[in-house]
Amino acid sequence: MQLSEYRSKFEALGIRVAAITYDPNETSRKFSEKHGIEFPIFRDVNAKYVRQFGILNEKYEPGDWAWGIPHPGMFLVDGDGVIRGKFAEEDYRKRPAFDIVLEAAKEMVRKQQTVEDPEEQ
Repeated sequence: MQLSEYRSKFEALGIRVAAITYDPNETSRKFSEKHGIEFPIFRDVNAKYVRQFGILNEKYEPGDWAWGIPHPGMFLVDGDGVIRGKFAEEDYRKRPAFDIVLEAAKEMVRKQQTVEDPEEQ
């Protein structure tokens, strides 16, 4: 899983990694064990947060086995809980380019540090 490979790069910037899924907890646990995932995976019951974030894959109707699945993507959230970046794909087989997300994360951290210590400009 590519996110696991990039996890240390994000954490080096002070960014914690987490995932969200519509899968049952047991399915997520087995997936994590199989792939050696060591970051939290949260369950989004009834796609509440997926809908609030505007990333619900509307190809599937309620009652369909895949209803609640989000478009693949990532958010960058700053230390104040403000979303500073949103990276999403339409096709569930694609993922946002991790190098682009990592560069955006570096810029987010740089801006946050500048706000905290304006003399470093």
